[in-house]
Amino acid sequence: MSEVDSIEEPGLGRRAARGAAVTLGAQGAKVVIQVASVVVLARLLDPHDYGLIAMVVAVIGIGELLRDFGLSSAAIQAPTLSIHQRDNLFWINTGIGVVLGVLVYFIGAPLLAGLYSQPDLIPIAHALSLIFVINGLTTQYRADLVRRLKFSRLALADVLGPAIALALAIVAAVLGWGYWALVVQQLGQAVVLLVIISISAHWLPGRPRRHVPLGEMIRFGGNLVATQLVGYISNNVDSFTVGIRFGATSLGFYSRAFQLLMTPLNQVRIPLTTVALPVLSRLSSDVKRFGDYIAQGQIGLGYTLVAGLGLVVCAAHPITAIFLGAKWISVAPILSLLALAGIFQILAFVGYWVYVSRGLTRDLLRYTLVSSAIKVACILVGSQWGVIGVAAGYAVAPALSWPISLWWLSRRTELPVRRLYGGAGRILAAVSSSAAAAGATVYLLHALSPIVQLCAAAAVMIAVYALLSLLVPPIRRDLATVISLVRLIPARGRRA
Repeated sequence: MSEVDSIEEPGLGRRAARGAAVTLGAQGAKVVIQVASVVVLARLLDPHDYGLIAMVVAVIGIGELLRDFGLSSAAIQAPTLSIHQRDNLFWINTGIGVVLGVLVYFIGAPLLAGLYSQPDLIPIAHALSLIFVINGLTTQYRADLVRRLKFSRLALADVLGPAIALALAIVAAVLGWGYWALVVQQLGQAVVLLVIISISAHWLPGRPRRHVPLGEMIRFGGNLVATQLVGYISNNVDSFTVGIRFGATSLGFYSRAFQLLMTPLNQVRIPLTTVALPVLSRLSSDVKRFGDYIAQGQIGLGYTLVAGLGLVVCAAHPITAIFLGAKWISVAPILSLLALAGIFQILAFVGYWVYVSRGLTRDLLRYTLVSSAIKVACILVGSQWGVIGVAAGYAVAPALSWPISLWWLSRRTELPVRRLYGGAGRILAAVSSSAAAAGATVYLLHALSPIVQLCAAAAVMIAVYALLSLLVPPIRRDLATVISLVRLIPARGRRA
């Protein structure tokens, strides 16, 4: 058999619903693990430890994009994928991982130490360079499971990996290893994921073969990785700026705020993309169904994730006190601003689904160059006012660029743009009014415990959403859509 599989339509709805149910369940577990990591390790380690790791991880992330080279997405969205193509992609990703690991070990480590004037970065970079090799081996195994919609197997790996890694990090931190506990966590998670995912895929790569057609996938991946690199650099210019201008301790505070918010958010956002892309790729020729999926996806994300981020904006102080403790309280205003940035990022996120699922990676690159320029400018201007100014610049940038994303897409492909703008407007109106009421509640209850403040703020937000659903028919219809989506996932999962 020379062909791994081809994209087919029958049973797609049931398989997508089941995949979403499994994926969301796994992400719920991962969010719990991530929160536990933040809560426990923040009390065992210092801001300086986190700052050192953040300096290396920011650069490691650039290498990780090069290591993938967009070939995982290329394999997932390809209409057909032969065994020989899959094997060649495996060896390409592995080879890139080995090369990057060597470059970081011998060249990147001393450059990082010199850039930040931190000699401790050399052994950290040496250890973390192994991640490139490990993840290079993992890439096509993961892509294969996604392509075949084997989300249960992915879910197992994505829960066990962080759980085992956290346990190892806690032991190391208790033993007094300092920042090495975070290094152990990074490496442990990569190893566990490789073992579980490779076993779950049930195949071993064959030898590389010449004359296997990969040109279209390489072009797709090249455009995508260029886009991702631009986006990654612009997304991390805040960390680079804080680390270089204000030092490891300030970066430690900033990175804690970022991880407390963005990492759990990505635990939901990224796997939803994992489910959405193969489904949307199958629907790319059905304009109406494709548009309906995108519009419903925006509503679903807006009235769940955006609403949660609204709570973080108005209750950042009690959230920081509860999850990080008193020594991290200066994180609160940073956390609030990053949550505001997250709101606009979520509104623009469905646009990314459209670009990738319809193969518009060249257009995505062009848009990303524009949005990244906006972000870099906002952050550099904001840095004149310290770390808080950096966070404010990070928040302003997506508020300026997300409307451009939909306009840009409307010029390249058929899309229900008016529905998307209208849905975003209702989402912002709902979250703004509810967050304002919740923020006033936190202010009035400032003398009470942080837990009481947070619970009261959440209750007020829910009450405001309920009131809006009664008074505003379009919002009522939106919330009904969200409820129907929630009910749909487990129902279809059981019938599948």
